[in-house]
Amino acid sequence: MLDGLQEILYTLRMNKLRTALTAFGVFWGIFMLILLLGAGRGMQNGVYNDFGSDVLDFIVVYTGTTSVAYNGRGVGRYIELTKDDIAAIQQKVPGVRFAASENQREGISIVYDKKNGSFGVHGVPDDYFKIKESIPFSFGRKINSIDDDQIRKIAVIGKVVSERLFGKDVDPVGKNIRVNGVVMKVVGMFYDKGNRGRDSERVYIPQNTFQKLFGTSDKIGSIWLRPNAGVDGFELEKAVIKLLQQRQQVSPEDKRAIRSFNMAEPAKMVNGLFLAINGFIWFVGLGTLMAGIVGVSNIMIITVKERTREIGIRKALGATPFGIVSTLLMESILVTAIAGYAGLALGVGLLELVAFGLRSAGANLPFFQNPEVNFQVAITSIILLVVVGALAGLVPALKAARIAPIEAMRAD
Repeated sequence: MLDGLQEILYTLRMNKLRTALTAFGVFWGIFMLILLLGAGRGMQNGVYNDFGSDVLDFIVVYTGTTSVAYNGRGVGRYIELTKDDIAAIQQKVPGVRFAASENQREGISIVYDKKNGSFGVHGVPDDYFKIKESIPFSFGRKINSIDDDQIRKIAVIGKVVSERLFGKDVDPVGKNIRVNGVVMKVVGMFYDKGNRGRDSERVYIPQNTFQKLFGTSDKIGSIWLRPNAGVDGFELEKAVIKLLQQRQQVSPEDKRAIRSFNMAEPAKMVNGLFLAINGFIWFVGLGTLMAGIVGVSNIMIITVKERTREIGIRKALGATPFGIVSTLLMESILVTAIAGYAGLALGVGLLELVAFGLRSAGANLPFFQNPEVNFQVAITSIILLVVVGALAGLVPALKAARIAPIEAMRAD
């Protein structure tokens, strides 16, 4: 084994320029593949980050004014949803995992001591945070069912609200704030990166507390839904809209009276887009890599031709076909493995350097964040590279093993 390795190294040293150019072709192929995959992942991270802290299967139903006359009711009637509509959805539409209402008022004065600000106040039940389960809470807790049942004067505030009233990195839990003139105790602080962080400019209070504070009785502004696992969210959305149209006496042709937003729709489009982008990246990267592998195969053909007389002498002295093939294959594998690993290491290192630079500079690019390469993908690339490199050297090696000693001795 050691003798064979020494022979391979000697052969490579005797052809330094050729070996270097061959290795560079392989190195450049894997290097570009890693960079392309990392850039694609960075784009994907940036786009998904723009979705905010929300899960990707929620549905929001909201209302407007009627645009089609129906059952003797005219155009321009404003549709108001109530808690009874949520109860009807839970009873009559199968597949609903969570259903929660949301009321909101914008521009409400929030005061703490001598500091104040104008923010949106949202009244929600505890199930609301089961739908928005991905929102991280830095301090405290979420609203629960007891808060709602007992109409507690408590609030959870966004990070922006907390920094305006209390300063940065301050735990606001336990402090009293005035919401529209009413004293409420802060029980939690969250950060919602939706709408580029603007969703953190909110104050959430229990639904019943909101209704009492603003006098909205049982009226609700919108309904948030989340389907059970495995349930088609688009079919669920249609069933809910149909039910609400029947309850509110709205024409099935009226697209303005009862509307909805299904997060699965943009998520599906983005997933399809990145599937196509990743396919293109792999196509280009593997094409570049194959160009390097073809270079390895060509070099091995030249090597066999140059060493024909040597191979003939070795066979005449008793060398087996396996010994000849294995020596030539080891040369091919050694070049591709070392050059491929160097390309992988440099590519991953460059991506880490870019990611570190973005984090250090505090850059928050809208469509590019944290470029990275999946470890499994990187290892698969190396294994694929070595296997293809071995196959590239196999054909010339088998050809060398079939050369008759007498014919090899006659070779020029």
